[in-house]
Amino acid sequence: MLRQYELVERVRSYDPDADEGLINRAYVFSMKAHGSQTRASGDPYFSHPIEVAGILTDLKLDDETIVTGILHDTIEDTVATADEVERLFGANVARLVDGVTKLSKIEAQSENERAAENLRKFLLALSGDIRVLLVKLADRLHNMRTLHHIKNEDKRRRIARETMDIYAPLAERIGMYEIMNEMQTLAFRQLEPDAYASITRRLGQLHAEGGDLVSRIGLGLQLHLADNGLEAAVTGREKHPYSIWRKMAERHISFEQLSDVMAFRVIVQDVDECYRALGLIQRRWPMVPGRFKDFISTPKRNGYCSLHTSVIHDSKMRIEVQIRTREMHLQAEKGLAAHWAYKEGKPAADIHVPWIDDLVEILDHADSPEELLEHTRMAMYQDRIFAFTPKGELIQLPKGATPVDFAYAVHTRLGDKTVGAKVNGRVVPLRTLLDNGDQVEILTSDAQTPQPSWLRFVATGKARSAVRRFVRHKERDETVELGTKIYDEIVARLPVPLPKEAVPRALKKLKLEDKDALMIAIARKRVGDEALMEALMPGSTGGDVAPRPSSQRRAISIRGLTPGVAFHLAQCCHPIPGDRIVGLRREDEEIEVHAIGCDLLATGIDADWLDLSWSDDSDGATARLCIIVRDVAGALGTMATILGQKGANIINLAQVHRDGSFHTFHVDVEVHDLAHLHTLMAALRAADPVSSVERL
Repeated sequence: MLRQYELVERVRSYDPDADEGLINRAYVFSMKAHGSQTRASGDPYFSHPIEVAGILTDLKLDDETIVTGILHDTIEDTVATADEVERLFGANVARLVDGVTKLSKIEAQSENERAAENLRKFLLALSGDIRVLLVKLADRLHNMRTLHHIKNEDKRRRIARETMDIYAPLAERIGMYEIMNEMQTLAFRQLEPDAYASITRRLGQLHAEGGDLVSRIGLGLQLHLADNGLEAAVTGREKHPYSIWRKMAERHISFEQLSDVMAFRVIVQDVDECYRALGLIQRRWPMVPGRFKDFISTPKRNGYCSLHTSVIHDSKMRIEVQIRTREMHLQAEKGLAAHWAYKEGKPAADIHVPWIDDLVEILDHADSPEELLEHTRMAMYQDRIFAFTPKGELIQLPKGATPVDFAYAVHTRLGDKTVGAKVNGRVVPLRTLLDNGDQVEILTSDAQTPQPSWLRFVATGKARSAVRRFVRHKERDETVELGTKIYDEIVARLPVPLPKEAVPRALKKLKLEDKDALMIAIARKRVGDEALMEALMPGSTGGDVAPRPSSQRRAISIRGLTPGVAFHLAQCCHPIPGDRIVGLRREDEEIEVHAIGCDLLATGIDADWLDLSWSDDSDGATARLCIIVRDVAGALGTMATILGQKGANIINLAQVHRDGSFHTFHVDVEVHDLAHLHTLMAALRAADPVSSVERL
């Protein structure tokens, strides 16, 4: 454990202006606060925060961050209070300590909820000051170093899995590869002990057989560059056990088949020398095809820059070589900490990490821990692609992203107004998957709003969260509107007009907050018709006053409502504008719209029926046709041509039967109304290859 003067000297070695008194006070305060507490190892608990502070000094962080590391457990595990910390160490330190403390206050929940809640508090805390993340990573790293002292195996595995799933990827996202590698190795040893032991044993055998092979290859690289007039520092190492195991699993190969277990770093003075070194190495040793990556011209989102190549060395071994400048190397090893506040003369909280903004926006709108974890894992762990705006701005997205994801990555308002996209100058469907290097132009309209159908193909948490948020609001508004229409129809059956006090009285009787809540309850059948009539006008459903005859009931228009939000069109009969329709109203469900001739309606369904009508400006719907064509050349093309000429878009086409010389297809087509459908069917029947056409 670091002694008080040793810790101070470490900080002063890289920051002579650090507040020595602040660090000393924190050291003494933490030691007294933790008192006789011990860890699972039997060591004094006080040793843990001091070791955390030591890890932070390795990253050369500022004095407030070091003090936060010393104090990070005091509020949670001792009698110390937040007010006391603020009074003694200042508002900044108190805020940082509180941010770290929040991460530990997880209630007893399911595993998934615990992980989601951990992540929620974590990201909300670090969004205010990224130093919270750095302290927590140091805390988790020291806990992983001492994890073997915990006797409970299930607890060890849970902590290791959480480290592998959340904290190691977070370290990677801010470029702290040194911490990421150590976390992964320690977690791997707990989660896959047999695999870890096997790989470390084989690495030991390789080292014993090859002796100082890493040093010899590294020296050879350095001498080759020097002979060609390029001074460089070359270091080599064997790859980490977890990295080797992951490559073996991904490539389905054994350890003996894995050739690139050694990696070398070539450190030069500037970017020009990086590319010169690359040329010298690849001219001397054959390059492995497909194993070159240029992270200098296109850096990773966390700022990582380097050239990566793999070559076949003289020893017939495949080795990986990373070429970078000293500044790039510092960034690669220390990540975000390489740009710390005391070096740049600006407050630490001003350091901007773009991916955090996206995750915090998701946090604000996630409905459940599962949805939160889905989005944040999606945002953090998927492989990325690079796409460009028409002006050349680089946008990073996960693989599987679409133009809708691209639009939301640029700006939420742009995503909301998206109606189309051009990729590399060509108009494409919004569900098109983007590739590396695509140039994307988003087409917009002020009349557009997010579409529920986008949820079936968007890949980013930001896009999914924005669409779900809009659908939730739209669903509430349209449900209120639909409930109002049903309410008006019910009120029309009352024998006399309602007095003004009727609605407030009904709300109180039905225990509803306001009129909107009443309309939602009506639409979702949480309040039945008779219950509503009695609440509005007591005695109106009794024997003294008869309700109006059903022939006087008014039809309810579904004008302005969106299918799939306040109601949905039944898939059994595919009603379209022009059909006479009815709605089935069940408790806590959307209203289901059926054509009046639907066979399902004759089965005695337990639901309220509503007389519904299409609006005059209905946007159309999908009809399903059963088309039988003769087995002749061009029959399918003829059918598609007729539908296209008549303005019908084919949504889905499936061959369901083949009988000798005939093929039966089920075709879903978008039509304007019933008259449009009849026109299509007449045109198809007149075509020579078509044997019959029927609506399903």
